[in-house]
Amino acid sequence: MTGTVVSDKMDKTVVVRVDRSLSHSKFKKVVKTSTKYKVHDENNECHAGDYITICETRPLSKYKRWRLLEILKRAESVDKGKSE
Repeated sequence: MTGTVVSDKMDKTVVVRVDRSLSHSKFKKVVKTSTKYKVHDENNECHAGDYITICETRPLSKYKRWRLLEILKRAESVDKGKSE
C-alpha cells in the first residue's frame, strides 16, 4: 500500500494516511475514503509529507501492524527562518 506520512512525532513510528476510491453500492458514485495506519520506521527516516510504501507484518505493538518498505517521494522542505 502507498500513502502519505501525516505525523512523525513518535519514536520509530509514523502515521500514514492511505487514500482510496470506491464505488457506492446503491448510488454508483465514486467515494473517496482514507484510513490512518501506524507504521514502524526503524531508522526514523520518514518525515511529514513523504510518500511511502508500506506492507503488513506481525503485530509490533497494540496498533502497529505495518512496516516501511521504501520512501517513494520526499516532502519538499520549506526553509522557515532567515529571509535574505
